[in-house]
Amino acid sequence: MPAKSKAQQKAAGAALSAKRGETKVGDLQGASREMYDSMSEAELEEMASTPRKGKPEHTQG
Repeated sequence: MPAKSKAQQKAAGAALSAKRGETKVGDLQGASREMYDSMSEAELEEMASTPRKGKPEHTQG
């Protein structure tokens, strides 16, 4: 599932970094923490690798 906004992509990247052990899980907050808990590494990688061009910074809702 591709990211729908730049913010969602950044959160997925932070969660992916924690899944891989590159950053501390305790450093995650908000959406990135929820993504870490609920998504697999493959799902996070797919969302984080979405091209940013043309994406809004945030989505409504």
